[in-house]
Amino acid sequence: MSHSATDSSQRRQRPVIAIDGPAGAGKSTIAAHLARRFGLLNLETGAMYRALALKAIENDRDFDQEPELLELAAHTTITLEPQREGNRVLLDGQDVSRRLRDADVTAAASRVSVHPRVRAWMVARQQALGASGGVVMEGRDIGTVVFPDAEIKIFLDADPEVRGNRRFKQAAPQNPANERITEAAVIAEMKERDQRDRNRAESPLRPAEDAIILDSTAMTLEEVLARSEEIVLAHLGAVTGAASGKSVESQIG
Repeated sequence: MSHSATDSSQRRQRPVIAIDGPAGAGKSTIAAHLARRFGLLNLETGAMYRALALKAIENDRDFDQEPELLELAAHTTITLEPQREGNRVLLDGQDVSRRLRDADVTAAASRVSVHPRVRAWMVARQQALGASGGVVMEGRDIGTVVFPDAEIKIFLDADPEVRGNRRFKQAAPQNPANERITEAAVIAEMKERDQRDRNRAESPLRPAEDAIILDSTAMTLEEVLARSEEIVLAHLGAVTGAASGKSVESQIG
């Protein structure tokens, strides 16, 4: 950790919790839970990439042409409004929360996010949103690039077959008429995204050196939620001191 990064984390009154991991690992679920549990703001950075990807779709832009995407980004406003059930995402003032979960937007976001200058544009906005702390931020490079000085870092992972199965079960009830979507196809797409995310030149997906790796392959959702809470509480207990007599939750809420 750099000296400047250490200084900035010490100036924050409330922590940044960084949750990274591959597609389908359950980052959004864990982030939303921790935000509710500890009274923090949940900033879903993946939704920001999907919003830009949606705008590229709507404006018939080439996902592989970085200059086109940057020009589009320069005239784009993305707003995250925390709700009890998750973030409400506004793209240029329009609520696109539901649309962002569609398969074409998800696939496009994976391609849009590989461009270095697009990522730099996003990172600057993400850092501004979380600068004062008190946030749970999840994505692919939060603990390594966006907030390398985050007080708490969790890398959530699972085998691609397990992640694909979970994503398929999630999507099936929402698209009962789309019989073309198979579990095998979802798993294959998951592995393809893993390759792109882990091997891209700019900010490849990898755990931060000081991240706690939480492999949920053989865990239930309840077990993952409980373990993530333990990680946060352990950090807060270390900071406040077990013998201080103070409530660790009061330090974060």
